Amino acid sequence: MFRFEDPIYLYLLAVIPVLAIIRWMMQRGQKKRLARFGDPELVRALMPDVSRFRPAVKFWLMLAALALIIVMLARPQFGTKISHEKRTGIETIIAMDISNSMLAEDVAPSRLDRSKMMVENLVDNFSNDKIGLIVFAGDAFIQLPITSDYVSAKMFLSSIDPSMISVQGTDVARAIKMAVNSFTQQEGVGKAIIVITDGEDHEGGALEAAKDAKDRGMRVYVLGVGSTSGAPIPTGDGDYLKDASGETVMTGLNEQMCREIAMAGGGAYIHVENNSRAQEQLDAELDKLAKKEIASTIFSDYDEQFQAVGIIALLLLIIEVCINSVKNPLLKRFSLFRRTAK
Repeated sequence: MFRFEDPIYLYLLAVIPVLAIIRWMMQRGQKKRLARFGDPELVRALMPDVSRFRPAVKFWLMLAALALIIVMLARPQFGTKISHEKRTGIETIIAMDISNSMLAEDVAPSRLDRSKMMVENLVDNFSNDKIGLIVFAGDAFIQLPITSDYVSAKMFLSSIDPSMISVQGTDVARAIKMAVNSFTQQEGVGKAIIVITDGEDHEGGALEAAKDAKDRGMRVYVLGVGSTSGAPIPTGDGDYLKDASGETVMTGLNEQMCREIAMAGGGAYIHVENNSRAQEQLDAELDKLAKKEIASTIFSDYDEQFQAVGIIALLLLIIEVCINSVKNPLLKRFSLFRRTAK
């Protein structure tokens, strides 16, 4: 299992293309200034010791070393020890709605961020259970297969964003069907599907999917996020989503749909107004499920790998220092940067 202990430092990699663009602009300006002196070929002939390729090689070596140093700061790690443990718990698949309507800010900071906090609290309360994560909008896919590795669960949770799914809409039925097929084959263990949504089911079939899950021995719980009065959907540019006629689109929590899905799935509906209260209600519902000894495989004892990255960065810097910016008169015959004649 590979991970970064401090992935926030990876944002610094954004400076790499910026530096490349700055160098390109500087080279372009330099060529224009040289062109003022006369014919480019004649100017180059007057500067026989100037290399056209060595500065570029030195620059890209420096840039690669900088990128590796940033990766080193993020602390790459490999899980070197696999632990097989027996735990008594349940299996839970969380299906999170990430459609654009979840960006509405009728609950602070937004419906999606509130949902993430709810899931994070849920993971923190787990100790002997398995958890999986599905994200859905007009389509659905598995973000995290069912596991007991709660660290990975939080890591995958932080990266969730509506842009992950290009097909917009809210297909609750697809998410529930995918969740049904994501559990292990172990029998006798309680299995819960937790759907976190604002209840705007655009595709239909959710009630049938929830009932089918119940018939297979699973329970469907629905966490409703948002207000029934509705709110506009931010577009990210300071404006709000508008319909074809130019009117601002309002989205509200469909509690009726949420209740019907939960009832069909044999679970319960919980309105997320206060995370702590909602967490208590959900924990009480999950405690009713049968717990059984389940096998868990987790990664532990992560080994730091930044040393290897640092060595490669150091080698690149040494090579960069050893390359002269101008041609060496003693090594002209062996130049690696000379263009072959055609």
